[in-house]
Amino acid sequence: MDNLIKLSDFTGLMDAKRFQKLHWEGSFAEYLALLSGDTRLARTAFRRIYDMIMSHGYEEICDGKEKLIRYNFFSSPEFSKNDAVYGLERPLMNLVNIFKSAAQRYGPERRILLLHGPVGSSKSTIVRLLKRGLEEYSRTDEGALYYFGWITELTKDNEIPNIKWCPMNEEPLHLVPEELRETWLTNFNKDHISEECVYIEGDLCPSCRYIYRELMKRYQGDWQKVMEHTRIRRLILSEKDRIGIGTFQPKDEKNQDSTELTGDINYRKIAEYGSDSDPRAFNFDGEFNVANRGIIEFIEVLKLDVAFLYDLLGASQEHSIKPKKFAQTDIDEVIIAHTNGPEYNKLQSNEYMEAMRDRTLKVDIPYVTQLDDEVKIYRKDYNPERIRGKHIAPHTLEVTSMWAVLTRLEEPKTDQLTLMQKLKLYNGKTLSGFTADNIKELKNEAKKEGMFGISPRYVQDKISNALVSDINEVCVNPFMVMNEVEEGLKHHSLITTDEVRKRYKELLAMVKEEYEEIVKNEVQRAIAVDEEAIKRLCGNYIDNIKAYTQGEKVKNKYTGRDEEPSERLMRSIEEKIDVPDNRKDDFRREVMNYIGALAVSGKIFDYKSNERLHRALEMKLFEDQKDSIKLSSLVSSVVDKETQEKIDIVKKRMVSNYGYCDVCATDVLNFVASIFARGDVKRGQQSNKKK
Repeated sequence: MDNLIKLSDFTGLMDAKRFQKLHWEGSFAEYLALLSGDTRLARTAFRRIYDMIMSHGYEEICDGKEKLIRYNFFSSPEFSKNDAVYGLERPLMNLVNIFKSAAQRYGPERRILLLHGPVGSSKSTIVRLLKRGLEEYSRTDEGALYYFGWITELTKDNEIPNIKWCPMNEEPLHLVPEELRETWLTNFNKDHISEECVYIEGDLCPSCRYIYRELMKRYQGDWQKVMEHTRIRRLILSEKDRIGIGTFQPKDEKNQDSTELTGDINYRKIAEYGSDSDPRAFNFDGEFNVANRGIIEFIEVLKLDVAFLYDLLGASQEHSIKPKKFAQTDIDEVIIAHTNGPEYNKLQSNEYMEAMRDRTLKVDIPYVTQLDDEVKIYRKDYNPERIRGKHIAPHTLEVTSMWAVLTRLEEPKTDQLTLMQKLKLYNGKTLSGFTADNIKELKNEAKKEGMFGISPRYVQDKISNALVSDINEVCVNPFMVMNEVEEGLKHHSLITTDEVRKRYKELLAMVKEEYEEIVKNEVQRAIAVDEEAIKRLCGNYIDNIKAYTQGEKVKNKYTGRDEEPSERLMRSIEEKIDVPDNRKDDFRREVMNYIGALAVSGKIFDYKSNERLHRALEMKLFEDQKDSIKLSSLVSSVVDKETQEKIDIVKKRMVSNYGYCDVCATDVLNFVASIFARGDVKRGQQSNKKK
């Protein structure tokens, strides 16, 4: 019994003051007092969403020479971490700029925002973030907003009044009579700067208008008396409770009914009130009604029946809807929709939909075309915290992401660049002969990149298949996932031609070759891990190229004599990164200029800061040491004790330095050993041919 949880245990977890703040109620006069202290309470829906996004902060990033803004609201949302969006800085900048312009009442607030892109490009995720974010924002002091209700009968102080709350969550300032608004706003705004000024747009909904009119009759036009019947309450937006956030999804054409958007007659109350045009006999519970003051999402909007699109036109341009049997009713909400390419192309070709196209602001949401961002998408779902009992080998997500991104890129128009090199350039890698301006030109000449290719969903499905496969109960490696990917291409529903299927398989072969290079380099680093040896080799190389470029001699530390720079040493390093003999002088001067530039800026040269030189030094050291380890002996069944001990040391380095487990470290060493053995066989065959 002592272990039973008591109700009193929950009491300490409740924040009573916060609860009271979120459920504040007061009079109209008290609301005006709050408004004078914080005019943000009366913001439009567009302004509220823009302020919400900016409240999470942002950071400036550089893409080549172009400055981009990364909004924390989308990239690292605290309220919904699983919905983080990566690599879409440009489209999201365009979207936020639309919100900013609409917040200033420059025109976009009278448009439908249409997110357009291929399937699985995060359109729904972006809208979901906006909706979830609004829910959380409305609970903060900065995001507070209010609505009102009517006390149908005044009661004594100690009794709870019977209140009929506005079905459309209207802004309380709608209670100010139209003939008084201009004078009241002038007096109210004179103490506020232009950015803090309050505006009153729209009028009471039919339900509130009816009550207001009846009370004005009762009190013979005494507006202050009528205001005694009002009650103001804090509004907490909630999609589940259908308060301020609406979602509409197309159904079967025969079952679609526009009353789902604008409300419908309550037939049970017609007998009570005698007319189907009495607002008391009408349910203002359509998606447009409940989404007032917030946001409404239209899923696959272009699949809607034409009758729905007519409602959309008025809701966007005039900010009003037309419920059955009632006049135009004002609304204040963000209308955001999303659709895919084929549906949008159908809209473009339909000449009867000009009005819809004219009222639409399209924001393209492409697939990610930067490798690191694609990896983040999968790492969000497949990480040690979520995947228990199985280890995902290093580079598994990387090479799978590499293939997915390659399917979305256009072939370079220059023969000097391969598709894989283009991918690396987009990912921030440096490549000799290509500058930031060249990368910008590459992107400008390939405008459709990211609007075609493989969806992340397909890749996620194949990673999942590999994880639940019984082939390996301990570790999932890149080849297991790539095999799943290749097998799935045979019956992928979105691949319509054999030509596309063939291209995807060729890209997969390209990725496998790249993976071979990655693991070869990794094993080489694990063998040549002696940093002191690399530093000595680097120092020796720098001394020699310095003497070579300046026409000097090098002092031999062993004999103490001045000697000519060692061409053999310099070329043995440069050949490791394919520096041709006719370009060796250029490369040596390039390294010396790099060192000189660092010295001018007060920085000390570190071989790790020059990626090409670092790689060349590692490969040279590996070449010098690999014979002592005899890695290729792994492919044979006989390994002597001394060699095995050295291999075990390399394996431990793979585990501790590169994230491998014992299983995948052994697999990779065996795989790389087979590559070297294959290379030795080829070299032997070539040697025999020469003989």
